[in-house]
Amino acid sequence: MSSAVAAPTLLNDYEAAFAGSKARLELSQQSLAGGLAHDGRYIKPFPIQIDRADGAHKWDVDGHELIDYAIGHGSLILGHNNPAITAAMHAQLDKGTHYSAGHEGEILWAQQVQKLIPSAELVRFTGSGTESNLLAMRLARAYTGKPSVLKFEGHFHGWSDYLIKGEKPPFEAPGAPGVPDDVMRTVAALPPDDMGAVEERLAQGDVAVILVEPSGGSWSMIPLAEGTLASLRDLATKYGAVLLFDEVITGFRWAPGGAQERFGITPDLTTMAKIVAGGMPGGAVAGKAEIMEYLLFKDEPGWNAKKVIHPGTYNANPLAAIAGYTCLTQCEDPAVQQTCDRLAATLRAGLNTVLETRGIDGACWGESSVFHLILGEKVSNRTAGDLRAPEGVAPATLKASGRAGVATPMHLAMALEGVDLFNGGGLLSTRHTDEDIAFTLKAFDNALTRLVDSGYL
Repeated sequence: MSSAVAAPTLLNDYEAAFAGSKARLELSQQSLAGGLAHDGRYIKPFPIQIDRADGAHKWDVDGHELIDYAIGHGSLILGHNNPAITAAMHAQLDKGTHYSAGHEGEILWAQQVQKLIPSAELVRFTGSGTESNLLAMRLARAYTGKPSVLKFEGHFHGWSDYLIKGEKPPFEAPGAPGVPDDVMRTVAALPPDDMGAVEERLAQGDVAVILVEPSGGSWSMIPLAEGTLASLRDLATKYGAVLLFDEVITGFRWAPGGAQERFGITPDLTTMAKIVAGGMPGGAVAGKAEIMEYLLFKDEPGWNAKKVIHPGTYNANPLAAIAGYTCLTQCEDPAVQQTCDRLAATLRAGLNTVLETRGIDGACWGESSVFHLILGEKVSNRTAGDLRAPEGVAPATLKASGRAGVATPMHLAMALEGVDLFNGGGLLSTRHTDEDIAFTLKAFDNALTRLVDSGYL
């Protein structure tokens, strides 16, 4: 896709259609830094401001109805306003939202995580996915007595100082604004398809934990090669490192028990957020009891001096707990994931068919219930059908395809056609329908016409 400034036709149409959103952004910039609460919502000339949502649809401040493929940044696998979750939260509001004490809801929630996630011998709740990965790293260091972290290029694990290294192109960038070099030196970010490099780094003997998105970087945007997870499991065991699956997105989406159930490989620790909290703020760390016990208070002499510290005002608050528990009781039914997977496969195949018919370079790919789009790149294995991994495109290019600056023209064009994408693609929910898929395919065809007419393709 061209990097030129958007042609007047596309920009003018977008600014005219979403004038209310532009006005809201100008107002929000007077109080919100950048007018945003999340970097991922940045888009030029301005993001759409939403008024309400229900099911798989949402309505902006100008009254446009949009099919929602952002779907709570992936947290709403049951769609907006799931009746059971909404009813449970309403009931909890009358009983209180914060007890400063333990409560039944957190027990039920933890038991449900244990029931579904294969690695979950014990569970600890946090406030977010970023917090979950921070806690998991601390646990791994305490357990192994080693200082370093190994992660993979293009894999996203939140915004903490440690884990933003190597997340976006250029992967080899030495640092990040505001992050001390000393912190960066404790993290190795390696290509995910080079197990020789992984073993060479592990052989140095200082790696406490290997973090990986089991779907591949950014929820399958950069797919893993066949056998990668099995190799990481073997290498982690061989070199005494903790294997950590970041299942913030894949948890309860790839299968009731997450990617580890779907692929049959059990990590030592699992981090979760999004679906685990039923769309509310919340996250979790689960794993082997011998690792998780570093969170316990004990009467053994000297133990509490090496206990991992973990407070958190809103950890397992009653409102998040009841939302999470209620959501996971529904996600226990594999029909939830099967429904979303079927819809996503139909959408991916349909989008590729449109590209094939139009003779436009690019592809749609993904696995489970997610999809990614790239335009203007020659994909050597594209067919008019479902595609798990595009061939002939560099990982850095795939990763860049989902970032706001590159995906902007397609995002604008699809919004004008009544579809809201997320990070150059999207995720499905049980509230999406076959009619939504058919509408999206027609919208994509129309959006391509807009992009061709505006000089982008």
